[in-house]
Amino acid sequence: MTPTTHPSVTTTIHTDGIAEIVVDNPPVNALPVAGWFALASALDAAGADESVRVVVLRAEGRGFNAGVDIKEMQHTDGFTALLGANRGCYAAFKAVYECPVPVVTAVNGFCLGGGIGLVGNSDVIVASDDATFGLPEVDRGALGAATHLSRIVPQHRMRAMVYTSATATAQELHAYGTVHSIVPREQLREAALAVATQIAAKNPTVIRAAKASLNGIDLWDVNRSYRFEQGFTFELNLTGVADRIRDEFAGTDKAARSGSEG
Repeated sequence: MTPTTHPSVTTTIHTDGIAEIVVDNPPVNALPVAGWFALASALDAAGADESVRVVVLRAEGRGFNAGVDIKEMQHTDGFTALLGANRGCYAAFKAVYECPVPVVTAVNGFCLGGGIGLVGNSDVIVASDDATFGLPEVDRGALGAATHLSRIVPQHRMRAMVYTSATATAQELHAYGTVHSIVPREQLREAALAVATQIAAKNPTVIRAAKASLNGIDLWDVNRSYRFEQGFTFELNLTGVADRIRDEFAGTDKAARSGSEG
């Protein structure tokens, strides 16, 4: 399969075995379909590189990730963009989880929607002191990534967050034991690289075995669980309710636009 690239995703391999993958897609790091597949490709390539001992996944800009690019979806007729976004998110989340080496995520500002999928499937989370985590999918006519949210907050907190679209702070997640450390935003990259350096100093064969063993003892199959959630998103789109909600969010009117184009 030909690797997918997109200018919003870049990779730097450092001499100490740390692969630094950076997402930068202004204004809010909401990724288009191609961006999600490019991120998956970058993670797959890093894991396949025997010189890589650990991955740091971080973002530039206002926040870590704002999920899928809803405007792209609403300006595309039919279900092509929707299917692409769902498949791209699935591929990216899977690539984080199945990366043969540990993935350290550095979360700045907001982490929403698809960002939760990335963080929830990662191995270590470092956050800036202004970081917040949320899953506003019900406000967008969709479902998904509750699988991953349930990996970073307790069960009933997760349910309340899904139903109300409420966010949790980095401080709350640190109290849960989910976030490894909290630092000022300007120190986030340094803090994430420091954790990665500790991991990279270990025997790489043992670390890769540790990652495989930890995935093997997980209590549920995160890939299958997320795919199950996506099925409800498909249903909501078939009813038409999801499209109407996304139109309101994106400030578009797909039905009127399609009529004018026809």
